[in-house]
Amino acid sequence: MIPVLGLTGQKIAVLGLGRSGLATARALRAGGAEAICWDDNPAARERAEEEGFTCLKLTRQGAFDDIATLIVSPGIPHLYPAPNPVVAAALSAGVPVDNDISLFFRSFATRDWDNFETMPKVVAVTGSNGKSTTSALIHHVLDHSGRRTQLAGNIGRGVLDIDPAEDGDVVVLELSSYQTELARSLTPDIAVFTNLSPDHLDRHGGLGGYFAAKRRLFAEGGPDRAVIGVDEAEGSFLANQLSMGPSDDRVLRISVDQKLSGPGWNVFAKKGFLSEYRKGRQAGSIDLRNIKGLPGAHNHQNACAAYAVCRSLGLAPRVIEQAFHSFGGLPHRSQIIAETGGVTFVNDSKATNVDAAQKALGAFKRIRWICGGLEKEGGLGDLANHAGEVVKAYVIGREAANFAMQLTGVDAEVCSTMDVAVAKAVQDAQDGEVVLLAPAAASFDQYDSFEKRGEDFIQLVQKHTKG
Repeated sequence: MIPVLGLTGQKIAVLGLGRSGLATARALRAGGAEAICWDDNPAARERAEEEGFTCLKLTRQGAFDDIATLIVSPGIPHLYPAPNPVVAAALSAGVPVDNDISLFFRSFATRDWDNFETMPKVVAVTGSNGKSTTSALIHHVLDHSGRRTQLAGNIGRGVLDIDPAEDGDVVVLELSSYQTELARSLTPDIAVFTNLSPDHLDRHGGLGGYFAAKRRLFAEGGPDRAVIGVDEAEGSFLANQLSMGPSDDRVLRISVDQKLSGPGWNVFAKKGFLSEYRKGRQAGSIDLRNIKGLPGAHNHQNACAAYAVCRSLGLAPRVIEQAFHSFGGLPHRSQIIAETGGVTFVNDSKATNVDAAQKALGAFKRIRWICGGLEKEGGLGDLANHAGEVVKAYVIGREAANFAMQLTGVDAEVCSTMDVAVAKAVQDAQDGEVVLLAPAAASFDQYDSFEKRGEDFIQLVQKHTKG
């Protein structure tokens, strides 16, 4: 646990008592503060009370009279589409609103660091797609190299639940836009921006607000080094804003759409080959084509980002390459779950938006595509134009018929349920084909989470292929 520093004797309100909320309350108590907790879920309040925390309804009259700060869990709206009533009450009372990410950055460094030979580092990763895989890949490479490392944030453990730093530690944080938007302190040593595509637009008031939330990771104090995906206009703009000139190697540009040149520090992947150039000369390369845990251009972008971070931390290209080969990928992200009868089954339930689904479709050939779910704002766009390798689509979800109608030019069958879709895909699949779950939609019309959707797919594949 990371005890929260600088709040001793103060009353701090904690809104939301899930994984990060309870970890925050514990860390506040460990640092000498008093946590006053609330969650609309009675079961969550009961768990907190069992640990000795006081739970008080924070919308009651005068609730914030003696509260120094309100700490808000990431799933709770603090601005758009409308502030949660507790947040609104704090804003009205003039009480600062913050989150656990900010508390982590304020509390991570301690006086013990004066005795360390190598200062601990924090790597923070954000972006629309690939941030989980990129974070996990960085963590895997560091661990493979013998470097002590911890993984936390939007993936793994809560940021205040990790162990205090030891000499030479590297903490890798995956940060969502909800987390970067609200944090008052954001001071990573290395910050990563993978890419940007429309997502969570209701929570950020549009694409501009969404980008602004991501951009804060690079503005609140500024990282020593920034790794920026420049394949979208926003990334290119961000890299330009951070750089002092073409040869400024504090900014590492990464790409899978273009060969990057110039005197700066660039990492790009073309036709399955990763190349690193620095000061106009090649400094390293990796053949990504046979790395099973990183299929497709979208994973090659993740590889470029992870490579750039690990090179910034002093690792040699060959060490990074060896670690890439032992990376098994993450559950629900281009996860190969079975290969039987010449057919490969891939679970990419995390492809919850159009951009992620497009990238998944581009990673494989001869696809039987299971898609559909709760359609996100903006519709399906030109998703059908990226379905050239799709032999047939099997559409699930409560609005499966409407979803299928938008897949113009694609042979699509309305299946509604995952069970029916998997059964039909297994029956139809031929030798050399891939059965791919890449929904291009949220899961909440039929499942509690994308993880539950992916787990259902795995179980049904096992059932219909007889294990």
